[in-house]
Amino acid sequence: MDSTALDKNDRAILRALQQDGRATITALALELNMSESACRRRIEKLERDKVITAYSCEIDPQKLGLTINVFVSISLNAQTDKDLTSFERTIKSQPEILECWLMTGQDDYLLRVVARDIEDLERIHREVLTKLPNVSRINTAIAMRAVSRGKSVHI
Repeated sequence: MDSTALDKNDRAILRALQQDGRATITALALELNMSESACRRRIEKLERDKVITAYSCEIDPQKLGLTINVFVSISLNAQTDKDLTSFERTIKSQPEILECWLMTGQDDYLLRVVARDIEDLERIHREVLTKLPNVSRINTAIAMRAVSRGKSVHI
């Protein structure tokens, strides 16, 4: 579905669900001044069209003892399809790596990793990052604090 195919009601539903993904159809319909059946149909279409790709909850890593956020820049030895696929497949199996982005510029990938403490970060570096396939360089930057964390896509 192309963004121009979204009307004001679709956009209103998306904004409301970004604020509260657990909102019931009844609550959404009431808030958006539409019937429950129309609201349900629109949500189902947004899901079918992959505009809505998932429903999830956001967990505070610090409450789980994961107090260090680390951004890791990775450069590969080569960027063939085989090399990229192998690297990406391996990344997806590493629970410590929360996000992985293919980048333009000097580095090939940017990872977001969480760790309990510096010792845990050292373990992740030694046991996970250095064992990733085809890596030529690893650069880590520890985040001091989040200044802004966007949860919503501007609609």
